[in-house]
Parts: sequence; structure tokens; C-alpha cells
Amino acid sequence: MPLRDDCAGFSPHVAMVQRDHVPLEWREPYPVLERVRVTAWTCACLAMVYELCAGAGQGFIRRTVQHDQGHRVHQTRLWPIDEARAVWTGVLSGRAR
Repeated sequence: MPLRDDCAGFSPHVAMVQRDHVPLEWREPYPVLERVRVTAWTCACLAMVYELCAGAGQGFIRRTVQHDQGHRVHQTRLWPIDEARAVWTGVLSGRAR
């Protein structure tokens, strides 16, 4: 994903959601893995930030909506890491939300 002209960040921005996108089920955060690391993320210049999280061969997408009063976090279910990476590509391209 190209960077926006008005942003000095180095992380990608998500594309506009596509009409035929795959809707993801967003859940309240829950302890899914004992150890997890963020392996990719979108630019924090926008109110909604996405992260690809991985651990123990599995992965999920975390979505954070930033507000003046704080932030709200949701996450998807777990997938095998290769499937989570494919969903991540869908999020970036607007084909999944």
C-alpha cells in the first residue's frame, strides 16, 4: 500500500473497503496465546489501526480505534499463520474488514 501524501509515517494505510469485501467477526479482546508479537501494522495517523499478531504458529488481526477519550480494541479469531497473513493482505487491500 502506498503512503499518503500528507503522512510522514512508514507503515501502510488500508485501502477503502471494497463492495464485495469479506466481513470479519470482531470480538472483544481475550487471551488467545500465552505469547504474541505484532509482526505488521498500519499507520497510526488514522483513527483505526490494524495489527497482524502471531505466536505459536497462529495469528489474528487486532483492530484499535483511537479516540480522544482512549481507545477501543477488538480482534479476530485465530487462524494458522499463513491464513492470518492472507487475511492481513485482504485487510490492507480492502477485500476484508
